[in-house]
Amino acid sequence: MTDTALAQPLTLPCGATLGNRLAKAAMTEGLATPAGLPSPQLERLYSLWSDGGAGLLLSGNIIIDGDHLERPGNVVIERRPDAPMAAALASWARAATRRGNHFWGQISHAGRQTQKAVNPRPKAPSAVQLGLPGGQFGQPQAMSQADIAQVVERFAWCAAALREAGFTGVQVHAAHGYLLSQFLSPRSNLRDDDYGGALENRARLLLQTVAAVRAAVGTDFPLAVKLNSADFQKGGFDFHDSLQVARWLEQAGIDLLEISGGTYEQPKLLGVAGLEAEEPQAVRASTRAREAYFVDFAVAMREQLSVPLMVTGGFRSRAAMEQALDSGAAVIGLGRPMCVMTDAPSRLLRGAAQLPRYEDELAMFPPWLAFLNRSDTLRTLGAFGVQYWYYAQLDLLGRDGRAQESLGVFAATRRVMRHARRWLQQRRRLL
Repeated sequence: MTDTALAQPLTLPCGATLGNRLAKAAMTEGLATPAGLPSPQLERLYSLWSDGGAGLLLSGNIIIDGDHLERPGNVVIERRPDAPMAAALASWARAATRRGNHFWGQISHAGRQTQKAVNPRPKAPSAVQLGLPGGQFGQPQAMSQADIAQVVERFAWCAAALREAGFTGVQVHAAHGYLLSQFLSPRSNLRDDDYGGALENRARLLLQTVAAVRAAVGTDFPLAVKLNSADFQKGGFDFHDSLQVARWLEQAGIDLLEISGGTYEQPKLLGVAGLEAEEPQAVRASTRAREAYFVDFAVAMREQLSVPLMVTGGFRSRAAMEQALDSGAAVIGLGRPMCVMTDAPSRLLRGAAQLPRYEDELAMFPPWLAFLNRSDTLRTLGAFGVQYWYYAQLDLLGRDGRAQESLGVFAATRRVMRHARRWLQQRRRLL
């Protein structure tokens, strides 16, 4: 193993220790059974990642409400687990920790970012429809206070179930435009009760959720939060809001704060442009290596926070990762490279200087059809088509144990969409 800051252990406020500073970031897998149980395919995928050398693996979205899936194929824990679910969760946890690494479950609710095929009238903070072309998302309905209370309860149930099953931590997903993020944003939260208006009200659901999860798992169990540095939309959740919420989360006793950004409408997390101009944020560019999306926000937060920070999004070079650690980040998250190169952390720890950027070679439309990108709908389809290529790689890893770099974007998109249709049909028959 080469001499690198990436290899250093990290002790969290709760007392748990990560073996190194590299994490497999949360990526939606779509490999659960139609009943929402972890599958053998998920176990195979996470076994590969456990062998890959990261100190921490984060699961993709584990959904607390089966009517509000992030995508077909999510693991769903919406009540206290029965025996089959408990056994499947325990088997998944064993596979994902077999090399002694941590495995944390990312707990989430999609809110208005639930596809219409799953739920045409999803619940959300307010009845503000997602501003994307194509009609994939329905008109949401505003949540009642009873709905909100149930969300808090289900987050806590899910966290307790994961600890019981052998997961070594949990992450509350409050980024990327999902439900908790929707409450934080003044664009999607138009409420005039205790959960809307001033930032302290918009953050109330997140802070209540964190408190309930902490009560459910205890003080010695890692509790992380994923938070947008900004939504990058005019009139949305901005960096000043994010910094204040981060202070409140630190006071609430979280163990790790992951800094990300963007929503479906402004998919900064995918490294692509949204349908509206990106709203600039009052954060200075302080890094020399500009490959990572959110390092500058972590640097600015580090000046005012003591909670360990994780940064994910865009990292490919070991130099940039080491620089981010030197600038104040505590953990580096790797996403897309691990959809193909499952041992990317081990390679970096052994001295690899660079990871591949597969998306540079991917395009929904060949150059001679580039004019199609003038259409908002087709440009959005192209961005998500590249994302579907990565989804297809996870499916291949889970089913066959091997990625397929030669797979085309169109073929990958067809594969993912066909699987989603079949999964939903089977789920409807079960329910």
